[in-house]
Amino acid sequence: MDDFVRNKLTEWGLSQLIPIFEEHEIDTKSLYLLNDGDISDLIPKVGPRSKFKMSLKLLKDEQNTANPETVESSAEVCPSTSDTSDKVKRESDLQDESSQRQSLTRKERLANKPGSYSEEEILSDVKDIMECVSQKIPHEDNKLNKFLTERISDLKTDKKERVGVFGKTGAGKSSLINAVIGEKDLLPSGDFRACTSVMIEVEANMQNSKYEANIEFITKEEWKDELWFSKNFLGDNADQESDDDSRDIVEKLSALYGEDWKNKSPDDLMNDRYFKEIPEFLLPKEKILTVKTAKELSAKLVRYTRSDPKDEEGKDIKRWYWPLVKCVTIKVPNNDLLKHVTLVDLPGNGDRNKSRDKMWKKLVGSCSTVWIVTEMNRAASEREAWEILESASSFMGNGGQCQHIYFICTKSDLIKNSKHHSTADVRALILERNEQAKKEVKEEFSKLKEIKKHFSDESFKVFTVSSDEFLEKNYLDPDDTEIPKLQECLQDLNDCHSETLNYVSGAHGILSLIQGASRGGGVRSRNADTKTAVYTVLQQKMRDELDKVRKPMEETYLGFEKCLSEGVEKSKSSCEKDLKSVINPNKSGSGFHRTLKCIVEHDGIHKTKKGKQINLNMKLSSCLTESIDEEFKKTFPNEGNCGPFSGVLNSFSLDTKMMKEKTEYKDVELQLIFLSTEVEQIKTKLNKIIRERKKTIYSSLTTTIETNMQKCYDEAKQIKGPGMLNDVRETMVKHVVGSKNVMFQKAKAVMLKQLDDLMKYILVNLEKTVQKSIELSLKTDGVSIPDVTLELVMVKNHYKELQGSPDEEPLICAVPPSPAAAQLTTN
Repeated sequence: MDDFVRNKLTEWGLSQLIPIFEEHEIDTKSLYLLNDGDISDLIPKVGPRSKFKMSLKLLKDEQNTANPETVESSAEVCPSTSDTSDKVKRESDLQDESSQRQSLTRKERLANKPGSYSEEEILSDVKDIMECVSQKIPHEDNKLNKFLTERISDLKTDKKERVGVFGKTGAGKSSLINAVIGEKDLLPSGDFRACTSVMIEVEANMQNSKYEANIEFITKEEWKDELWFSKNFLGDNADQESDDDSRDIVEKLSALYGEDWKNKSPDDLMNDRYFKEIPEFLLPKEKILTVKTAKELSAKLVRYTRSDPKDEEGKDIKRWYWPLVKCVTIKVPNNDLLKHVTLVDLPGNGDRNKSRDKMWKKLVGSCSTVWIVTEMNRAASEREAWEILESASSFMGNGGQCQHIYFICTKSDLIKNSKHHSTADVRALILERNEQAKKEVKEEFSKLKEIKKHFSDESFKVFTVSSDEFLEKNYLDPDDTEIPKLQECLQDLNDCHSETLNYVSGAHGILSLIQGASRGGGVRSRNADTKTAVYTVLQQKMRDELDKVRKPMEETYLGFEKCLSEGVEKSKSSCEKDLKSVINPNKSGSGFHRTLKCIVEHDGIHKTKKGKQINLNMKLSSCLTESIDEEFKKTFPNEGNCGPFSGVLNSFSLDTKMMKEKTEYKDVELQLIFLSTEVEQIKTKLNKIIRERKKTIYSSLTTTIETNMQKCYDEAKQIKGPGMLNDVRETMVKHVVGSKNVMFQKAKAVMLKQLDDLMKYILVNLEKTVQKSIELSLKTDGVSIPDVTLELVMVKNHYKELQGSPDEEPLICAVPPSPAAAQLTTN
């Protein structure tokens, strides 16, 4: 250890670290070469470590500024000593080492903005700085200190994008996911048939390097209800596989119980001995599987996610547990594509089990991108793929947050008689067919009017992929398989620039407020007069801006009221016809008798063996939802950069940038910086709240109808014996006709109430937050506030670096509609 290091530690207020640095022989040269891991080992406590990292980086920045032409990285030049020849030798040694360690030269770094630090390093630094600042704020019971502590803790960078993957069994979903994320053996495929009810999430394991699966079961009560329904449904029917619904039930019971279910009561089938391998189901809690390889995990997961095998594989498995599984979350280690993205393998429709159905709707509604997977040979004409898209479109669009639909045609490498052609000819045939398939699929999409209510042509893309060719490369280059394009899409979703920018901008604003408050401890009259003048200007500006937000919201409310009134009248006139299309679809025999029984037993919802869902509640509310679809999409767009309510919230501004340019307001420049970032922070927060609450508002129409119909379903469930089919139909018709004058009007009122509540919440919280920020920044002085000059310089440098232009005022990102379309806006 030399004098330079000792003096620096003393200067930084970290003299207690001198013995540790002496023990580890940290001299000037090694000081500049310390990385994050080294620093964590040397300084285990967060407080001094954060302070040390901040001071060291500032020292490196000063060195870079002093000698920009010769410095190739922040760790390349040591400060001067009395011996010039030693200095030259040290500089030369360090530059040689740095050239080996760093892949980017100074010119290359400048060409790849932002600057010399990665965004992860910047975020880590700023988090450390803010944690250190939080510890320095006195624990005094005053408004400013309390506010600062809360705001620092509120800084967040949470980012998780969901990609929903739909497709019929055999379309190649598992192989596609395995190929895209680079895990060939992860999801089971091939000889095992996919279970159509289990949802599978695939995400990154950020805790360790193991492969892990968290298995969530339905509850014991839910399974017991299913058993009672199943036994009653099958009844004494000699031919228990006479229709799809019966075969579905038989398959499910046989998977779990073998032949035992046939001669036992539901209570007997709930005996613990059937669940001894899954005690978690009885507790209840998640079952966790942890292994070293993807192949091991895949083998263990088969009985939880797949049906019986087609051949001898899996014959040793005596009991299959997929009927009890609600969702499986698979965690994959060391996978950058999954860092901020979760892939969700989803059934095409909801489920007759209420908890599964609720989770399905939640997951579909949270997907920012959806993949529809189908086989290449009938891509455009494959009805099941389009039916999946049609049935889920309202949950993804107006009822969700989906911005992109990728229609993925798999197995594009399968060409007839390929052995009779050269490799080049096969490649040409494949690529020609791919282009033709894309054209046909796009033409088909343009015809789907119901889907187009929720999604534009720009949101729809077609991919022709081959998972096998991507791995084997017999005929196609990797790029030809378009797997790399899907990987690039996932990488774009992983982009955290907007989240990092929001965090750093928030930190910059908080530090500006602290520094501004600490300078005002001995307030002079001129400074006080400036604050008063600025306060008055901002108050008026805030009122004007709130009026700009309020007026379009009022117009939006009136627009919805008009649309819903029309929807109510259409619903009244068509409800009987809509009801009969579901409960009396010109089908006869015991088959439909049993289907209607399923619809009633599951409160209006039934999923057929083929995956198609019958939803009477949605059918009855369809005129209402159709009446507001266009207005809803315009008010709460998933696509584009406008934002909700015609962009009035995103346009809200106090014009602090213009005020900072005025000489007379120079004394409060730091406070204005804080207000600028604070406005963007509240807009970001409100946009996220709007995104979630708009889903509830949209679904409220169907939810209200379902609640009203519950009495009808309960009455119909009690009907037994001869004539049951007609009696159930008469009961349902009587209820709908008798309540139509109230039911649809109530659905309208509930939705308008929720919309009004949301608009009031936005206006109240926007005004309250901005008012509080103005008060704290211009009417409060922090006598006991710590000096954060050093911290502010560090964060400001990072702030500018993120912008890619150190001479410009940092820009702040409100809530961007997507990572790919993230747009920076100034206040």
